[in-house]
Amino acid sequence: MKRRTCLIECLETVKDPFFTGIEKRIKENVYITENINMIYKNTAWYKSLLNAEKSCIKDNKIKKIHYKFEDGREMVEEYNIDTQVLLRRSWKLKGKLGGEGKWQAEIGDPIPEVSANVEVADLTECKDQPILTRRNTRVNLEWRIRNLPYPIETYSIKVDNDNKCIIVSTTNKKYYKKLEVPELQRLNLQLQQANVQSSHNFNTLIISYKKPQPLLDMEKEWFEQLKTVKPIKDIPNECNTQ
Repeated sequence: MKRRTCLIECLETVKDPFFTGIEKRIKENVYITENINMIYKNTAWYKSLLNAEKSCIKDNKIKKIHYKFEDGREMVEEYNIDTQVLLRRSWKLKGKLGGEGKWQAEIGDPIPEVSANVEVADLTECKDQPILTRRNTRVNLEWRIRNLPYPIETYSIKVDNDNKCIIVSTTNKKYYKKLEVPELQRLNLQLQQANVQSSHNFNTLIISYKKPQPLLDMEKEWFEQLKTVKPIKDIPNECNTQ
């Protein structure tokens, strides 16, 4: 019995140089993109987070992380467990003459100072002055500046990579502010004007900066890292006030 000759050539044996070149470039681009987005792992900031002494407290839907860095600095972060969004980041400042230091908010509303004399506190605050606060969403870094009554066309919002900040100014020269972006500075990322958006409602100027992919990747990966920090029962005094 004669064996039949197969006239169908296996497609896997056909090597088209054109498509082989495309496949190679796709793999190279994926490799390059992955490495660009993972650059945060080589930064001093990420390494300091890994090496810091960490403790965790859970309060309903809020996870509080207290960091004690090798250089003696202290930081507290608060995360929404459901959304995984960083709600607050505060740093402990050094006290004068070796006294207990105060906490300063980098993200979130400023921490109110306790004053024994309410009348004095009222005299030192001017409610008409612009008030700057920082916010954090899943996709944006956000600044809110209250008590700015001017229309949206009055404001100029420009990135300044020489000074590593965003400059907010008005055409009537009534307001000027440099907005620091420590999240990008820590990852050695350049500011991009295309990532800036703004709006104005109820005398509040809202400035949003779209998070670059390396920052998004780091935040996602770091939240997974924090899951390994087991909550403690006793709440440190410094975390109670944050």
